[in-house]
Amino acid sequence: MITRIVKLEFEKDKIDSFLQFFDGIKDVVNSFPGCYGMKLYQDIERPHIVMTYSHWESEEALENYRNSEQFGEIWPSIKPWFAEKPQAWSVSAYFNGFENK
Repeated sequence: MITRIVKLEFEKDKIDSFLQFFDGIKDVVNSFPGCYGMKLYQDIERPHIVMTYSHWESEEALENYRNSEQFGEIWPSIKPWFAEKPQAWSVSAYFNGFENK
């Protein structure tokens, strides 16, 4: 399993449009084959910055999503709203203290 973290920084006047758009597509990503779940985090100090946090069965499952028709419709819709180039990381857990709580 891998975790994918993507930082998205939007133009300040576009964050509400993104959040509204996200509410309409979140289940598409969350239920994509190989996705074990997704969260969207919003920065408290800079609410125009969000991060997606998702768990994937494998890098292949993530690539299947990135090459999917759904991604091909989602990404071009939000790309014009970016203030900065998105940053993304695929990571594995070295330590997980949440499991013990």
